[in-house]
Amino acid sequence: MSLTRVVHLRIAGCSRLRLQQARWRHNPAEFRPISKLLIANRGEIACRVMKTARKLGIRTVAVYSEADRAALHVATADEAYCIGPPPSAESYLRMDKILAVAKKAGAQAIHPGYGFLSENAVFADKCQAENVIFVGPPSSAIRDMGIKNTAKQIMSDAGVPVVLGYHGTEQSDERLRQESQRIGYPVMLKAVYGGGGKGMRIARSEAEFAQQLESARREAKKSFGNDEMLVEKFVENPRHVEVQVFGDSHDNYVYLYERDCSIQRRHQKVIEEAPAPLISPETRRYLGEAAVKAARAVHYVGAGTVEFIMDSSEKFFFMEMNTRLQVEHCVSEMITGTDLVEWQLRVAQGEKLPIIDQSQIKLNGHAIESRIYAEDPDNNFMPGAGPLPYLRFPEVGPSVRVETGVSQGDQVSVHYDPMIAKIVVWGPDRLSAVRRLETTLAETHVVGLKTNVNFVRSVLTHPKFQAGKVYTDFIPDHERDLFPEKKKPSFAVLAEASVAFVLHELAEVIGQPDFNPNDPFSKLDGFRVNLPNKQMIRLGDQSVAVDFNKDGSYTVHIDGHSELVTVNTLSGRSDSAQQSFEYCVEVAGESRKVTAVWIADNVTLFTQDGQFEFERPAPKWVRESVGGAVASGGMIAPMPGVIEKINVKAGDQVKQGDALVIMVAMKMEYVIRASKDGVVQAVLCTEGGQVAKNST
Repeated sequence: MSLTRVVHLRIAGCSRLRLQQARWRHNPAEFRPISKLLIANRGEIACRVMKTARKLGIRTVAVYSEADRAALHVATADEAYCIGPPPSAESYLRMDKILAVAKKAGAQAIHPGYGFLSENAVFADKCQAENVIFVGPPSSAIRDMGIKNTAKQIMSDAGVPVVLGYHGTEQSDERLRQESQRIGYPVMLKAVYGGGGKGMRIARSEAEFAQQLESARREAKKSFGNDEMLVEKFVENPRHVEVQVFGDSHDNYVYLYERDCSIQRRHQKVIEEAPAPLISPETRRYLGEAAVKAARAVHYVGAGTVEFIMDSSEKFFFMEMNTRLQVEHCVSEMITGTDLVEWQLRVAQGEKLPIIDQSQIKLNGHAIESRIYAEDPDNNFMPGAGPLPYLRFPEVGPSVRVETGVSQGDQVSVHYDPMIAKIVVWGPDRLSAVRRLETTLAETHVVGLKTNVNFVRSVLTHPKFQAGKVYTDFIPDHERDLFPEKKKPSFAVLAEASVAFVLHELAEVIGQPDFNPNDPFSKLDGFRVNLPNKQMIRLGDQSVAVDFNKDGSYTVHIDGHSELVTVNTLSGRSDSAQQSFEYCVEVAGESRKVTAVWIADNVTLFTQDGQFEFERPAPKWVRESVGGAVASGGMIAPMPGVIEKINVKAGDQVKQGDALVIMVAMKMEYVIRASKDGVVQAVLCTEGGQVAKNST
């Protein structure tokens, strides 16, 4: 495929770059200046790297798949090149295409971001062979740390604590079963070449060992092309604590304190914070020193993260080392006042670390970050894909950062990770940072796809989280608190929604070209001959009556209860696709700020109580057609994806809960199970085939 080039004109601040370089110490014999940088990634990390590169006067080159042609990282770069179709195996994982772009564009260096090729030793070697700087560690470190059993042995030899486990080359299922018995259940089965929670399963007893091993192997093979496994003792109620380390080619190593990433779902992080809460200064120092030992053991260069598992007594054990920049690096930057991407680029040029004396790296305050995903927490965090017709982030400043790779109108693609943004805040102490993040998330408005914003807010306000009592099973252990039974929206919320309906209809009327304000038939005031001015509104299954008062206020009636409601519209805008309003509503003497966004016939409210969605009830024939497939026994694809494995054929007897089909979507594996006992009448999909959401 030919490489399509998009050129954006921007003048790099060359004089500023030379001035900044003069302030940094480097060895002239090893110094290789970077004036043009290719970012072999997409989304928010590509935009993040470009931001620092621009600060340093370095021109940037983006690569993109056909699905990302209009993406934010493409528009942000100085130059951009198309490298293939949407699947990452045909675009972002194509080393040959990326290196060809680097040569064509004249880029001296490639920053891999995280994911994709960031921990690929072969790619690092190919960059070196082409005389292109790989902004990352040497390939030897990537290899050593990428093979988990090798990494454990190196760490043990270096004096870093490691957890009891089996890391051998004998990989038969029977050998792994025997080792699991020796170690003692529960055990963690982990892909040797894994990362990001992929190829990882917990076997709590021998009875479930075989099923968990098969699932872990299958996911590992799909994700990493290798299904070798290791077995480790599973630590109950552990904490996930990791240390940010940095090394340069002059044998200098420092750590930038630890992060706690214990709040996870499906072994993937949701909330990250630095420093870790409720650990002693001595443990903090021991963690940092152990991480530096790990980095020295593999002659590490650049940014790396050493991950530990910690028990309730603050004993910690090496898990793995991520040989790249982490998603959560922002919180480490905020507590140390550093720019880790700048450090990466400086070190990649051959310079020394800006700070080589550990005592000079000061810990200041507390930072906490939340990943905003397109997913449905109420449906087992099912990822979503589709357009983002309305997107508004909080105002940024010294204490608030927003890292994103999308803008309003963009698509969350089924081909890539569903993360929309990272919201990062800083506070002088942990509790103030937690509260600031919660209020900042209240100002994060996403319409069009379900997100985890409300869920994260519920975690942040949980008393045990606020007390710092975090561990990796926090979400399932507090499921009842974090996923309470659905309750009918409060009177105040229903009143706010009623006002949204009124403002929406008023905007539609005023927007008509033949609108006449003196025409009583054009007014939206509920006027009816010989009857009170009233409008009936249906909010889902709830009926609301709204009286229009002469002073411009409203009286809202719901289930026999009435309240006077006054409205002060702050702002509003309307276009062909949406309408949005900001207004203050006073209900029962309490003033509440509300943002309402209309998309077609659906309204989304952002209130102090959270996010709420209302839609006009669908006609009966629509409701019946939607439920038809399930009612007749058909299985439904929960989202767009690819069929990985079919376990049944026509004529098979199945029982309720049997795994019928395994599908992969958004980098995750989903099992479609039988909804009841019965006989398979037909299989309507094929292995390797793509299916749309709600396909039967």
